Amino acid sequence: MDQPYITASAAKPTWLVDFILVAAIWGSSFLFMRLAVIEFGTLPTATLRAGIGALALLPLLFLHRQTRQALRAWKPLLVAGTLNAALPSAGLSFALLTLSTGLASIMNATVPLFGALAAFLWLGQRPTRLATLGLIIGFTGVALLAGDKIGFKGGAQGWSAALAMLSAAGGACSGAISALYARKHLSHAPPLVIAAGSQIGATVVMAVPALLLWPQAAPGLRAWLAVGAAGVLCTGLGYVLFFRVLERAGSTRALTVTFVMPLFAMFYGLVFLNERVTLSMLACAAVVIGGTALSMGFGSGVVKKPS
Repeated sequence: MDQPYITASAAKPTWLVDFILVAAIWGSSFLFMRLAVIEFGTLPTATLRAGIGALALLPLLFLHRQTRQALRAWKPLLVAGTLNAALPSAGLSFALLTLSTGLASIMNATVPLFGALAAFLWLGQRPTRLATLGLIIGFTGVALLAGDKIGFKGGAQGWSAALAMLSAAGGACSGAISALYARKHLSHAPPLVIAAGSQIGATVVMAVPALLLWPQAAPGLRAWLAVGAAGVLCTGLGYVLFFRVLERAGSTRALTVTFVMPLFAMFYGLVFLNERVTLSMLACAAVVIGGTALSMGFGSGVVKKPS
């Protein structure tokens, strides 16, 4: 990281406060997107979140004098924005039309699983035995989760649930592929450049389709506030706090935020949307997150560096 967002003197247990805040903020993104997508629709919601998030991060890009780096890397940032922000956000938005926020957050936590699988298929990186076991456990948890959600439903309801699960999984897979792409084409770019550039790229890619699919009925104030919070709070502030956790606690601890986000998402869904949190959902979540942790190297003493 070229320019740390904090001074090294603060490197005490205060990172834990930022860590919890990141998990709480990113966990709330599922609630905000759920409230927004009902009125805006899939692509407008994803585009607004990316656009507002880009506007929130742009001042930091200027402040740290990294705009030239972003401009020089505009082509890979456009691709990264498509893979890392546009497709995952659109897939998640579509899924949230049917899935609960808790289920969507659990599916989103599978990004490292797809990342390990993609690294094996495309880069030939053979996982360790423990990581392979993690992949098997994690994807088994996903299958159990899908079976619990879809079950024996027939007709339109069953198809809607299946499409929503596939959409969420597709978004997670795209996010995983973006990490491999960034590792190859943006390895020297500062995190802020990648974060802001990805949001700008996603906005550019989705802008025209989002305008064509803009809802005829004007969205209400609640929907605007929700999508604004998703952009400013979850994307803007969330990234800044995550960078601080990386700086203070290192990548190993920072990566574990993936495991905590679903807990907050399920809590918000329960409290604010009256969503059900069943024992089977919690059990599947534990299987998915446990498998993800093993696939990332937790438990073996070796943890993969973030892309």
